[in-house]
Amino acid sequence: MSENRPTPDKAATEGAAPGRKLIAVLFGLTAVVTLMLCAFALPSIHSGPDHVPVGVTGSQGAADQLSQRLDSGTWDVTVYPDIESLTSAIEDRDVIGGIAVSSGKIDMYTAAAGAPSATSALTTLGSTLADQQQAEIHTHELAPFTEDDPRGAGFGAAGLPLVFGGMIPAMVLTRLFPGHPGLRMRLAGSVLFSLLAGAAVAALLQFGTGTLAGNYWLTSLGLSLGMAALSMTFIGLEALVGFAGLGAGAAVMMLLGNPLSGLGSGPYWLPDGWALVGQILPPGAAGSLLRANSYFDGTGALAPALTLAAWVALGLVLMLLADRRGRRTGAPVEPSQAQPTPATA
Repeated sequence: MSENRPTPDKAATEGAAPGRKLIAVLFGLTAVVTLMLCAFALPSIHSGPDHVPVGVTGSQGAADQLSQRLDSGTWDVTVYPDIESLTSAIEDRDVIGGIAVSSGKIDMYTAAAGAPSATSALTTLGSTLADQQQAEIHTHELAPFTEDDPRGAGFGAAGLPLVFGGMIPAMVLTRLFPGHPGLRMRLAGSVLFSLLAGAAVAALLQFGTGTLAGNYWLTSLGLSLGMAALSMTFIGLEALVGFAGLGAGAAVMMLLGNPLSGLGSGPYWLPDGWALVGQILPPGAAGSLLRANSYFDGTGALAPALTLAAWVALGLVLMLLADRRGRRTGAPVEPSQAQPTPATA
């Protein structure tokens, strides 16, 4: 009896297959690394103040003259009748800061915790104006970072934990409870993990590093909502599309959501148009919610909270669609549950 041996052409094809696979993997990984560099580097290179809302006040002539001098593409200026109106607008987050002009003196009113980079640019602008007019300058900080973390370094570092806090549990729960039978367990696990992780991260940032202020429970719930928005969306994508859906969602949040979140700089420091994209995605919305709850007593928290709730709803809808499809087609039997076929002679 002759043995079945591969023909030379077939053997050559099988030998070349691993080489082609290796080349495809190398080019794919190179593309991913390049995209990551572009996503993190380009916003930093092209960042700067863009239509930053600021207020000015003082004598009618001085305030109007100052508002006309400020570049309309950089600053979005509003003239207020007095200092009380200006400070109220800053505390209500209508503007990020303001300049009060009087005879021989310039007063700067800032809220560094709301937009650190834009506030720094505004302070530099005020110093330049004071030098030009040979006037004294006084700075009044209305919403500072905490004394333990005056630069907000811990706040800016919260971006990656937020993303990974949604991505990693989705991957682990999908592996532990796969298929349609495990969908509800994945949903329950996502909610419970988000609550626990939100409380832990808030405790570390508030009581450990002293980065956050405000009501601890409100802050922790905001962080939990951000993690739930990410993890439930990832789980819903995986349940409906498969692992490719989870990978695509993770790539979007890593390559776009994290660098465009504005956690370290504030949203007004991002390139034109990208700030809005960053605030629509969960990392940016979670950062804005955390900023509002921690430094502004909840002022400005409604919009990011509704954005995160919409992402949670999207994840639930995706899971519901996957659940209905699984009920129609019937849940597949897991390999570990399959009965062995009896051997026959």
